[in-house]
Amino acid sequence: MMVFFYLYANSFQGDLNKVTIRLESVNILDENKLDKRAHLNVRFYIQNPTSMVLTVSTINYELYANGNNVGEGHFTTEDIPEAGRPPLFANDNLTLSTTFELVNDEKISKEYLAITTNQAVKYEAKGQITIESFLTAVIKDFDSTLG
Repeated sequence: MMVFFYLYANSFQGDLNKVTIRLESVNILDENKLDKRAHLNVRFYIQNPTSMVLTVSTINYELYANGNNVGEGHFTTEDIPEAGRPPLFANDNLTLSTTFELVNDEKISKEYLAITTNQAVKYEAKGQITIESFLTAVIKDFDSTLG
């Protein structure tokens, strides 16, 4: 019986891999000039072309601005029971937001200035998303550009 359940649960992994994620927008929320930090609102657009209701438990990513790595960001609902997580309905989409802390240092001072003064910036997010159904979970790599 356990083998059957394992095989049945894993049969949905192919469908979970059809879910797509892309970087939708990056906007500045605030800037603390004394601490040389800014908070960015990073939004991801997720499409579910499957016939199952899914949830997203984590998004871990590195954010690039004009080709330079400006840091790591995270979105998580792992501490929330699955029933309380934002649902990704069948054949629908979902936008998830996360706050990214941008810290100014010598390596990214040019990008930091461009971001905080609302100049044109090409963003890229590279990372992994964890997609869950009621039976199984899949970790999927992604790479998305904006601008």
